[in-house]
Amino acid sequence: MGEPATLGGCRVCCKSSWNQLQDLCRLAKLSCPALGISKKNLYDFEVEYLCDYKKIRDQEYYLVKWRGYPESENTWEPRQNLKCVRILKQFHKDLERELLRRHRRSKPPRHLDPNLANYLVQKAKQRRALQRWEQELNAKRSHLGRITVENEVDLDGPPRSFVYINEYRVGEGITLNQVAVGCECQDCLLAPTGGCCPGASMHKFAYNDQGQVRLKAGQPIYECNSRCCCGYDCPNRVVQKGIRYDLCIFRTNDGRGWGVRTLEKIRKNSFVMEYVGEIITSEEAERRGQIYDRQGATYLFDLDYVEDVYTVDAAYYGNISHFVNHSCDPNLQVYNVFIDNLDERLPRIAFFATRTIWAGEELTFDYNMQVDPVDMESTRMDSNFGLAGLPGSPKKRVRIECKCGTTACRKYLF
Repeated sequence: MGEPATLGGCRVCCKSSWNQLQDLCRLAKLSCPALGISKKNLYDFEVEYLCDYKKIRDQEYYLVKWRGYPESENTWEPRQNLKCVRILKQFHKDLERELLRRHRRSKPPRHLDPNLANYLVQKAKQRRALQRWEQELNAKRSHLGRITVENEVDLDGPPRSFVYINEYRVGEGITLNQVAVGCECQDCLLAPTGGCCPGASMHKFAYNDQGQVRLKAGQPIYECNSRCCCGYDCPNRVVQKGIRYDLCIFRTNDGRGWGVRTLEKIRKNSFVMEYVGEIITSEEAERRGQIYDRQGATYLFDLDYVEDVYTVDAAYYGNISHFVNHSCDPNLQVYNVFIDNLDERLPRIAFFATRTIWAGEELTFDYNMQVDPVDMESTRMDSNFGLAGLPGSPKKRVRIECKCGTTACRKYLF
C-alpha cells in the first residue's frame, strides 16, 4: 500500500502501490521527490516482460511491454538497449523449452510465429502472477521457512480460491478450550517436574535434544503450552514453532497438479509441517465431501483420534500442506499433537519425516494412512488417520486412481 495522504488534517490511505504511483508520474510527465521521480529519471522505463523476438541480419530485436504502459505502447527494441538481463535469460529459456516441445529444436528462428509469441506472453504473465502469489504467501506466513512457487509445466496460475492460514480456523458451533495449567519444569527434557506436560497426561516425552520425534507412530505428542514456565527454546516446543524449512510449491509434470518439495535437507524424524485448515463437524464434512467428489479432489482430514466427530477441511483455508500429494510410499508420517487445546477430539495434525529427505525431493504422505495400535500405557491409541470419505464413511465415495508411481502403489487412493 502507498503512504497515507493528508487532506485538511484527515489521513486517507492510498490504494495505489508505490510502483503504480511512480508509473502515473511518468505517464503524466510529473516530477515527485517523495516518490523518487526527478527530471533525471523521469524518462527511465522498466521492462515488464518481452512479447516477441526477431532477427534482422545480425541484429536481435525484442517486442517490449513497458511497466505502467498499455500493450498498445509496446515497442521493438534492439538487444543492446535492454539492460534487463534476468528477463532476457528467462525469455530465451521459455522460448528454448517451447521450441523443443513443439519442434524438437532449441535454436530460435529469425521470426516467431504468432502462436509461439502468444505463448511466451502468456508464460510471462503467468510468471508474474505466480511471483505475486509467492509474495502474498510469504507475507501471510508466520513461520520461519520461506515459500517459493514454480510452474515450468503448463500455463496454470495461482489457485483462485485458496486463503493461506497458519493455524486452525474454527468452524461454526465449534469451540477450542484453552488449557488451564502448564508445567513448572526447570528443564523439561532433563529434569521434568511430574513428567512435564506429557507426564501430566500419562504419556511419554516426544522429542530428543535435537527436536526429533522418538515416539512410535500412533502415540500422541503433548507439547508445553502458553501457561508453562519454560521459554521459547524449550525442547518440548517443536510443532508450535511452525515450518522451519524453505519449501517450494511446484507444478508436477505427471498430472498430479501442484506438489511440494523441500529446498533443504530434512533429517529423519524431524517435524516438517502441520495439516492446517477449517475445523468442521463430520456431518458438514460429509456434505462437502460429496461436492469435492464431483470435483475430483478432497482436502478433508478426519480428526478421529478418539472419536470421529470433527474434520479438517483445507480446501479453501489452509497452509502449504494443502498442496502435498499422496504417495503409497510416503516420506511423511502423521502424529496427533496437543498443545494449548487438550480436547482429544481436536488434535493438531503434524507431519514428521520418516527418513532423510534430500533437497529437491517431493514431500508426500499417505492419504489412506493406517496406524496400528502400539504397545503403550493407554489403549486409546487405536487410531485410524485418514482423509474423510475412506471406507467406513456413511456414504460410498468415488474411487480415485492413484498416480504416485511408486513400486508400492495400491493403484487407487480410496
